[in-house]
Amino acid sequence: MSEDLHPIARLPEDWAKEMPKLGGRAFNASQVFRWVHARGVTNPHLMSDLSLAMRTKLTESGMGSVAEVASVRQASDGTRKALIKLAGDFNVETVLIPGVGGPRNADAEMDADAAAADDDGEDDEAYDGAERDAATAPRTRISQCISTQVGCAMGCVFCASGVAGLKRHMTASEIVSQVLLGRGLLDDTERLRNVVYMGMGEPLHNYEAVKRSLQLLTHKEGIALPARRITVSTSGLVPEIKRLGEDFKGQIGLAVSLHASDDETRSRMMPINKKYPISELLNAMREYPLPPRRRITIEYTLIHERNDNAMEARKLAHVLKGLKVKINLIPMNPISASGLGPPDDRRVQQFKDVLLNAGYDAFVRRRRGDDVDAACGQLALLGAKPKVRVNRD
Repeated sequence: MSEDLHPIARLPEDWAKEMPKLGGRAFNASQVFRWVHARGVTNPHLMSDLSLAMRTKLTESGMGSVAEVASVRQASDGTRKALIKLAGDFNVETVLIPGVGGPRNADAEMDADAAAADDDGEDDEAYDGAERDAATAPRTRISQCISTQVGCAMGCVFCASGVAGLKRHMTASEIVSQVLLGRGLLDDTERLRNVVYMGMGEPLHNYEAVKRSLQLLTHKEGIALPARRITVSTSGLVPEIKRLGEDFKGQIGLAVSLHASDDETRSRMMPINKKYPISELLNAMREYPLPPRRRITIEYTLIHERNDNAMEARKLAHVLKGLKVKINLIPMNPISASGLGPPDDRRVQQFKDVLLNAGYDAFVRRRRGDDVDAACGQLALLGAKPKVRVNRD
């Protein structure tokens, strides 16, 4: 079955076209969509307000789960990493990150991944109100980091996801299913607040499936996540950055993995830079149609004695001049396929201070889930044979 016809990937208007084949009426389209995306039910026999005949036809048409939770590991900080089993004996990983519970606390440090999707300081009253129960304590806000590919083709030296290369793209139904399954792992004290496309794979390399998944996640009859609560991260695929901006009018948050301020250094760490050098990437960021008060998130992994000194910080400040950005500094999380590692805390603070003194908002990303290999750059294909050892000069 092609992806655009897979039941989980259908929007209400797609279901409306299918209803005559299923013996249903127009209003049934929204019913089925809400069962899947608002309630997380993919078994037609549990869709109690549909006729038995329609439930049977839905089953015969291929409705059903495309992914399942194989295992869950919880870190000491409450971060949970779920192994998701896909068809074809493939697995990917998704991460649930607990944030600040209850009303916004100005004194609490927000996790950098969550902050990437929470930039303008405004609450979405309709969304928050639907999740709030005045008779109970406020819920813990959860950010979910999701994957878009099985493996990755980008080959960045600090990331475990691409060590074994790209195995296949994920379908839109598989991408969204991570969120449906992730919500099922939450308890009554938690609610999904943000989704960040920062897991395994390069989201914009799998653009059509990612686009459809964004349409599904933001649809008002489904999960109904506000677009500004979603961030898509990219290593720098310039044409697709433009497409993302055009297709969603800049409402989807954009995070750019920069990691260096000159082409020579960046190309050694990120092969994609040879195709789309920094100058082209900066132009794409300038042209991204940001709404008022929104900024692009710059992700910068600090690697010991590669890109972590004060001079590199000054170069970064110069390169980003005039752009509406905030900067997440990420001390490299160790991966087994690389001998590279993070700088010490003093060096990280010096780098951050240079950026702060230059007028930028800069944050050091807290290590979340590191003891279960769920931290940034650590999601990997379990059991896959590395193509290369990523320890480049």
